[in-house]
Amino acid sequence: MSLEGEVLKANGPKGELSLNVHPEAIVEIIEGAIVVKKAKEDSGSNAIWGLTRSLVNNIIIGVSAGYEKKLELQGVGFRMAIQGKKIVMALGFSHPVEATIPEGISAKIEENNALSVSGVDKQAVGQFVANIRDLKRAEPYKGKGFRYVGEKVRRKVGKKAGTK
Repeated sequence: MSLEGEVLKANGPKGELSLNVHPEAIVEIIEGAIVVKKAKEDSGSNAIWGLTRSLVNNIIIGVSAGYEKKLELQGVGFRMAIQGKKIVMALGFSHPVEATIPEGISAKIEENNALSVSGVDKQAVGQFVANIRDLKRAEPYKGKGFRYVGEKVRRKVGKKAGTK
């Protein structure tokens, strides 16, 4: 960890990240510990102080252990494949859907229907997984589409055949 002006830099076995510190937060490195303080006492500084503490924590975890999120794809005929830096998906549309994997993020397909995305930046990993999930969310009638591993999808009852 190093602090150069308003930029906090972290290096670790997984990679390197930096954070531009907000002027309302003061970050100091004291005896190997990172201390985040408020620049002034008001409600806005309270929010920035908590945010900065959380961002510093995310950077430390990211460069040391990394982040990983997993998605499941359920549905008959729904498939995924990784071709170079793209994920090509058959999601029931008339055309294949492609998503480009951003720099610093790695993706792999496990068990033919599970996508595992990992990287050092928590925000980038979460945003990429959310973008993939938005392509075809799990719908409530048949449950087809993307869902996070362990996510429960509330199922609705469809129309009933009327008797007259």
